[in-house]
Amino acid sequence: MPPDLQFKIMNAGHRALLTLSRGRIGNRFLGMPCLELTTIGRKSGAPRTVMLTAPVIDGDTIVVVASRGGDPTHPAWFLNLRDNPDVEVSLQTGPTRPMTAHIATPEERAKLWPRVVKGYKGYGDYQTKTTREIPLVLLTPRT
Repeated sequence: MPPDLQFKIMNAGHRALLTLSRGRIGNRFLGMPCLELTTIGRKSGAPRTVMLTAPVIDGDTIVVVASRGGDPTHPAWFLNLRDNPDVEVSLQTGPTRPMTAHIATPEERAKLWPRVVKGYKGYGDYQTKTTREIPLVLLTPRT
């Protein structure tokens, strides 16, 4: 599993590519739409932004995967939204929208997981690398 620094470099590179190409390059990765997710740091209270993929989009609901590449620990962004579900999302460099994060229930995950793996086979591989169940997060517009 890559160290935190490598994830930060990959995120910064992705954002730079989007900025330099004015959103023409980097909106999709491995066939999935990309999004920018901003959470509030659970320790710092400061905004934290990461680039993620969305293997499933159902209407206004966007599903993201807290895989961290199959690492045994949850990604920091997941821990942040677990503690504060009010997030902001920019899908494919679109406008930033306030959204609410909801960690999928076991029933929701059972229905969504096959669709997630269909969207990107690698998520299934990540699950085999770890003993933790990789959480799915549903992002919905804040009302």
